[in-house]
Amino acid sequence: MHVLLAGIVGSTAYGLAHAGSDIDRLGLFAAPTVDFHGLHRPAESHVTTAPDRTLHEAAKWCRLALSCNPTASELAWLPEDLYEVRTPLGEELVGIRRSFLSGHAVRRSYLGYATQQFRKLTTRDTADPTARARAAKHARHLVRLVEQGLALHETGEIVVRLADPERVRALGERYAERPDEAAGLLAAAEARFDRPGVLPERPDEAPAEAWLRRVRAVHLAAAA
Repeated sequence: MHVLLAGIVGSTAYGLAHAGSDIDRLGLFAAPTVDFHGLHRPAESHVTTAPDRTLHEAAKWCRLALSCNPTASELAWLPEDLYEVRTPLGEELVGIRRSFLSGHAVRRSYLGYATQQFRKLTTRDTADPTARARAAKHARHLVRLVEQGLALHETGEIVVRLADPERVRALGERYAERPDEAAGLLAAAEARFDRPGVLPERPDEAPAEAWLRRVRAVHLAAAA
């Protein structure tokens, strides 16, 4: 396995980590090209919990990024200090990151995932302390997804590190207590998404295709 790009994501990257937070890592790797020629294709993802790390094969990561999956996409937009592996091919990928973006997919993905967090928020029994803490976490992620999605729609940039994490924490606590107010946040976000944004309607797949072919050429031989 050849890791091309990897870094620290999740709460640490957003600025929402606390003393007991896990450190989440995300990366992408290139499987040997010859492995795609046999009866069984190589695994597309490797996930471990100790440490918490997810690695996606290059082609799978590209598909996720072309659909504007929030978690996968942020790997190409991390602050410099959060990268732990950045090879020349990984650097190339960061250089073409805007070509993966499209207005329709950003709205569908970011609002879709935010709505999922809202549903989890509204089904928690906040009288239970553990459930109450989880509700606040869902609410924080709801706020983050809305803010990141709108920034993408209006500026064409993924902002991973939140400008005001304390504000997001405070809103998380507020929405955990009063989930109906989070519904208003989602409605306001939908209204802003209805306005024209800066992203193209469709992603430009050509740079991703060319990059992936370079990856396959470099990793043609089987691993020693």
